[in-house]
Amino acid sequence: MFGHRAQTLAPMTIDDRVWTPARHPLARLLRDVAAGQFRQADGGWTRVSPWSQQHQAIIALAGHAILAVSYDVSDATLADLGVNGLGMAHHPSVVSALAGANGWIDFLEVLMLGVGTGGGSSQALVSRPELSKHPLVEHVRRTSQNLQVLGSRDSGNTDVVVISQGVAGLRQVSVAVAAENQGRGLATGVFHQALSCVPENELVVACTPAGNASALRAALNCGFVPVGSIQLFSNRPERRA
Repeated sequence: MFGHRAQTLAPMTIDDRVWTPARHPLARLLRDVAAGQFRQADGGWTRVSPWSQQHQAIIALAGHAILAVSYDVSDATLADLGVNGLGMAHHPSVVSALAGANGWIDFLEVLMLGVGTGGGSSQALVSRPELSKHPLVEHVRRTSQNLQVLGSRDSGNTDVVVISQGVAGLRQVSVAVAAENQGRGLATGVFHQALSCVPENELVVACTPAGNASALRAALNCGFVPVGSIQLFSNRPERRA
């Protein structure tokens, strides 16, 4: 169940067309948001358990923060760090203190929600295991589980799509367009292809660095809605394969 500070999360009516197999409390909260039910902008924060042993996270919605932080860290400690729902949850001093001297911190990203469109399993995208060393794949492997690495049927096209089990156990879509294809407006089409590989109306999350304007535009063109920001971290040393 949700932990809480400053407010208790009331039950909300869910749009039945938006669904997810993920059962983590944050997944249910984001499903509410996808259905148009936003949190109260009260400047407070809510706790949930981390969804994996490898990752913790701070999510900032409009005027309210969600902390998927280990319960080894007390509410009092979070309060002493100055956490609130008005921007301080992402303050470098807060994230650094939570990660500790031996942990790692991912970069701050825009958190976006969309829905699958279905019907794409036999169309443009196919399994492309030879792209598994692509920088995007390496990054997703660091932060998600159960990766599918997909790409064009044309072996000369190195655009890459990664579909994974990401934030809160939700289906996560990540896209990178090859350098020779950038600036041609092709990323939107790749996002559309990625969403067609996800069952219809299943909730999908995408996380994009705030500075990657082209990826943000492409995601927005495909119906993704920015709902906040997210930063993953861990207080454990990072282990890379």
